[in-house]
Amino acid sequence: MLLHLSATLVALRHNRAALNRRQAAQARNDLRTWQVERRKRTRHLIELGGLVVKAGIVDLTNDDRAIIYGALLWIAAKLQSPEGKHSRDLWAARGKQAFNAERHEEKNGQ
Repeated sequence: MLLHLSATLVALRHNRAALNRRQAAQARNDLRTWQVERRKRTRHLIELGGLVVKAGIVDLTNDDRAIIYGALLWIAAKLQSPEGKHSRDLWAARGKQAFNAERHEEKNGQ
């Protein structure tokens, strides 16, 4: 009887795993508008987080979210100030330069 009970528990675990795989596959292929928009937003947020890591901010702040949030608030205030256009142009140029340098390194590294 113990052997049958053990076999039943194993079968239940396998069924649960199969159900989870099926649900995950369904979620990946869900084309409802709100689901597609949610995936786009999630990807966008992940990419923005990647920029924070890529810039070295996480390491420089020891992953202190209060510092990171404070810095982002400072950036937002700077962009809303009279110097905002100049800051935007300066930061955009610096970012483009960094992206181009990275692409150049990847190209030469391959």
